[in-house]
Parts: sequence; structure tokens; C-alpha cells
Amino acid sequence: MHKVGKIDIEKYKCVTDDITTDEVIITDEQIQHINENHSGSYEEIKPYLAVALAEPDYILEDKGHCNTGLILKEIKKDDKRFQIVLRLHTSADEENRKNSVISAWKISSSRWNNYLRNKKILYKSE
Repeated sequence: MHKVGKIDIEKYKCVTDDITTDEVIITDEQIQHINENHSGSYEEIKPYLAVALAEPDYILEDKGHCNTGLILKEIKKDDKRFQIVLRLHTSADEENRKNSVISAWKISSSRWNNYLRNKKILYKSE
């Protein structure tokens, strides 16, 4: 288990009101999943994870998973766009768990725009 950073619970209440911690972790299994399914993206995304979670550009609804948000973050200076799947820890979950990065990958500007057109936007940065 690796600590990734912290979230602003108030920002993420658009996903669920029941968030028990601001801490975010990623497991070795999830890192392996990212590398296997997204062409070794973890090392490219890793330096931006904390800021992406703390200051998301968008939080989108994840219809397939409860208490989970799809985080979009654009790093303009490096011309990179990321999607992060974040599972939020609620009072119904095991006590010793934290908010957890489930997956993450780099996306194109066309995919970014497609998400904004076709997915429900729960949060947009000002």
C-alpha cells in the first residue's frame, strides 16, 4: 500500500456524502493493473496523482460502481490529460481501508471532450 495524497472531502461529496477519510492510497495490485492494462502508464501518471486528486478539473459519475468517481485532470504545462478512477471509503466499508485509486491512465484531448459530452459531470473546477 502506497500513500498517494489527500482529497478535499467537501469536493468529493458530489459522489457520496458518506466519506470517512481524506487519505488516498494505491496498492501494488492496482499499480500492476495500471501497467498491464494501460501500457505502463503508472510511472508517467505517478508524479501528478496527488495534485490531480487534490485539485481535479472534473469529477464524473461512474455509473458502474457505487462510491466511485472518475477524475479528470489536465496538466497544461506538460500537455497531459489523465483519468483516475477513485473509490471513496464510506462507513459501510472495512474500517482499516482508505480511499483508493483503482486505475489511472493518460487520455487524448478527443477522449477528454467525449467524456465531458457524454458523462454526467458531478464537479467542475472554477
